[in-house]
Amino acid sequence: MSSNTTLFSKSGHNITPLTDAQIQEHAKDLTPEEAKVILRSGTEAAFCGNLVDNKLEGTYICRLCDLPLFQSNSKFKSGTGWPSFFQPVDPQHVTEKDDSAHGMTRTEILCARCSAHLGHVFPDGPKPTGLRFCVNSVSLDFVENGEEFPAGGKPSMLKTAYFGGGCFWGVEDTFEKLPGVTNAVSGYQGGNDDNPSYKDVCSGASGHAESVEIQYDPSVISYNELLAHFYIIHNPTQGDRQGPDFGTQYRSVIFPTDAEQMKLATAFITDEQIDGKWKDKPITTQVVMAPKFYKAEEYHQDYHAKHGGSCHIPD
Repeated sequence: MSSNTTLFSKSGHNITPLTDAQIQEHAKDLTPEEAKVILRSGTEAAFCGNLVDNKLEGTYICRLCDLPLFQSNSKFKSGTGWPSFFQPVDPQHVTEKDDSAHGMTRTEILCARCSAHLGHVFPDGPKPTGLRFCVNSVSLDFVENGEEFPAGGKPSMLKTAYFGGGCFWGVEDTFEKLPGVTNAVSGYQGGNDDNPSYKDVCSGASGHAESVEIQYDPSVISYNELLAHFYIIHNPTQGDRQGPDFGTQYRSVIFPTDAEQMKLATAFITDEQIDGKWKDKPITTQVVMAPKFYKAEEYHQDYHAKHGGSCHIPD
């Protein structure tokens, strides 16, 4: 991964690790007690933190960089003297590492973006996770529901795009690896049936195409760049098939979400047909305003990431 790669969590927050200089800039306003805990892995005294008994509804954010870490709906009374949560707001916002200090082995938890020390996680929490994230109050700030988040606590202004180009396993996998794409989800789109199953779509009777819903940050990657990638990873001249896969569910299709995406997609195809990789054959890609997207079954999600392999890039 290059040093200038921007990382996003599933919830759309920028979690690119801060540089040492950036961390020091954020740390300038810390009190000595906060610096001891946050920067040097200290521990505040039990039952002394200002958030232990906080019963307001809202979000607990990193004291150093403002990244959202925990929500009030996962907070529980553990009796330990420190704020306790059974899960983070986004698993990618909290990292873990082994801690062998003080003659014991524990799992330290840190902010994924700024590496601020938060506390430790233990396997003695309530359902549904069975975990107890034990956090120092000084490592957190609290944003009550209805209050505005600081800039560092807001998700990026993400947009959505939809593409169908054969088996959604490969389309999802390749898009998800692009810088600026925060999430890619396999699903079904463009047919008549509500809540179709994979079996329904494979029959060809539903009219749905296998498609992928893409969340992306337009400040990092443009819609035109997504279109260009789409035309690299599939063959848009094969009609109702893609490679060895036959059927209308494998058709090449773009589902724009608004007039601007429709304009860009139509212009891109025109240019591609005149002077692009596929200029020698008629492009069969359909361009249809995005209908309702139905998420596919869980076993289809992140298929290649879970099982290995990849899909062939057409010549």
